[in-house]
Amino acid sequence: MASILIAEDAPAINNLMAANLRLVGHSCDQAFTGDQALEMAAQKTYDLVLLDVMLPGVDGFAVKSRLQPDQPVIFVTAKTSLDDKLHGLGLGAEDYIVKPFEVLELLARVDTVLRRTSRNATCFEFRDLKIDLSARQVLRAGVPVTLTPQEFALLEALVVNRNLALSREKLLALAWGYDYEGETRTVDVHIQRLRKKLGLEKEIQTVFKVGYRLNTRG
Repeated sequence: MASILIAEDAPAINNLMAANLRLVGHSCDQAFTGDQALEMAAQKTYDLVLLDVMLPGVDGFAVKSRLQPDQPVIFVTAKTSLDDKLHGLGLGAEDYIVKPFEVLELLARVDTVLRRTSRNATCFEFRDLKIDLSARQVLRAGVPVTLTPQEFALLEALVVNRNLALSREKLLALAWGYDYEGETRTVDVHIQRLRKKLGLEKEIQTVFKVGYRLNTRG
């Protein structure tokens, strides 16, 4: 299921959201200040952030402004004015939930946002690339790019796990299968080919002593 960051300074509400989200299978990390939320979001990729507005230190609106532009966010707050709602949605939030809330409504709205913003979507656009995982097709500036089956499998592993550092062993397992007995050097060779064919020399990053990462955050 999804990886969710909850940023809420009231422990009872934070724990209530976390407990119920975990009950339906989600993984939750909990932050209690704006600074803590920003630090955690910088270290890990989340499918969704549930964000209070009135956080200690950096408030929720400022946190949203400093998160990555493509980070899905739902504001969960006691600020009920229309101006606050419009401001939060204007910052790019996916939804705005007012406290007190019904747990079932929260879960339903989280599910709706996750389905809309799922990292498991089959189409992915980045810079001049359009990658259709279902059709197994890649376009660069509108022109089809020819990839071997293994090159596409490796690209798919990077795209699905974008912004995460993946070891060579993990990439071998994802792209070649867990029973593959070849050397990890083959990953390096295919990475070089992908960088050249897709123009991603800077974006497919080498992570020292780990492996590789597709960085889509600029």
